[in-house]
Amino acid sequence: MLTYTAMYQFHDDGVQARVLDFPGAISCGADLEEARRMLAGALVDMAETNLLLGEPLPRPDPSCTEPDADLEEPIYLLLTAASHVVVVPQGVAS
Repeated sequence: MLTYTAMYQFHDDGVQARVLDFPGAISCGADLEEARRMLAGALVDMAETNLLLGEPLPRPDPSCTEPDADLEEPIYLLLTAASHVVVVPQGVAS
């Protein structure tokens, strides 16, 4: 499990969210709960993309901070291995 730093900024129209030490992991939500959920999904998507492209994951940096953040907290990335099986219709593969 990797521990990154999430930051949230509260605005009249919702909450902006970003993982400070994982570039590109950005999202938003109508409220904090939705922003947390959406940011977690963005973090997983970015991590999977890095791995599919053969790129390393950014190292978590506990010293990352954002002075303009209204809230900072840890966000956890847990990667699991999975097997994917694709069934090709008969007659297509020969």
